[in-house]
Amino acid sequence: MKLASRVAQVTPSLTLAISAKAKKMKASGLDVCSFSAGEPDFDTPDHIKAAAQKALNEGKTKYGPASGEPKLKEAIAQKLQKDNNLNYKPENVIVTNGGKHSLYNLMMALIEPGDEVIIPIPYWVSYPEMVALAGGKSVLVTTDAATGYKITPEQLQNAITPNSKLFVLNSPSNPTGMVYSPEEIKALAEVVVKNNLWVVSDEIYEKILYDGAVHLSIGAASPEAFERSIISNGFAKAYAMTGWRVGYLAAPVELIKACNTIQGHSTSNVCTFAQYGAIAALESSQDCVEKMRLAFDERRKVIIQRIQAIPKLSVTEPKGAFYVYVNIGQLGLKSTDFCNQFLDNYNVATIPGVAFGADDHIRLSYATDMTSIEKGMERLGKFVQSL
Repeated sequence: MKLASRVAQVTPSLTLAISAKAKKMKASGLDVCSFSAGEPDFDTPDHIKAAAQKALNEGKTKYGPASGEPKLKEAIAQKLQKDNNLNYKPENVIVTNGGKHSLYNLMMALIEPGDEVIIPIPYWVSYPEMVALAGGKSVLVTTDAATGYKITPEQLQNAITPNSKLFVLNSPSNPTGMVYSPEEIKALAEVVVKNNLWVVSDEIYEKILYDGAVHLSIGAASPEAFERSIISNGFAKAYAMTGWRVGYLAAPVELIKACNTIQGHSTSNVCTFAQYGAIAALESSQDCVEKMRLAFDERRKVIIQRIQAIPKLSVTEPKGAFYVYVNIGQLGLKSTDFCNQFLDNYNVATIPGVAFGADDHIRLSYATDMTSIEKGMERLGKFVQSL
């Protein structure tokens, strides 16, 4: 069978592959500690599940509008106005099958062959692959620990060419957990406006912040930045709703209409009753979010302390999300070799940094229980010592 050439341009997701391997090992009876998947280990809060169950009981099991249930779009618009100071209306919102799908729709609607998309390294694994599927070109800009793995305004400006169309911003970041300060966001917004770029801000981790870090959506930096901004977000991380597959995109109406056309011929509407769970997530108390955030913060402190005590490893303390991005450059192993040996010999799953554009790092998710963190870090120390 001759497959479409676009398939060869895309690399399968390393994060999903390693997570699947770890689950298979665990199912076979092995004592596996998994730091691979970016998935909260908490169950979805009861009131959210109850809202979906109520919707089921009320017969909300039929097709809905491709762009989302009107009540959910209204709730999202209100959330964006209240939490992010972004003046969006329901017509500026499309509900998608997870945050990932919102970004895919965006790339399909906005990017053409020849268009350049500026993406800082390290990046979330799917950004460049989505650009490739849309026929665009990823312009990758390397960052490092010296700048907190954050792109500077100067780097962004230097990466811009006449073909530049979109800048991808992710704060809090996957895989680093770094958070751009409001001042840094405003400086990047000035470059975006000056060069007439579009910017998509992936804000899926916005509610998971530590040590007083503040999240500023780039669209709130100035009225001019708002006109050039696109917001991607969802319910998976903050509300432990990964399997529900409910995300959203907020943007100018013209772009939302284009995404709606694409979605109407691909997935159509998001699971109807799941959307009623998402409404409850937004309109009910946010205490459940804070409870999980506090637990993540406790785990963050422990895993950082344990990693810092291991010779030849270095890590920059994350201020958001639930990842640590560990430099393994002194060990003499590429990230894939490191992760494969660690999993095969010590039953610990981590993600190679090459998946994020940096082969001298690994990513660990601390969205897991404290017992696994303690056990896994003990094994990490032994593995590094064996090298």
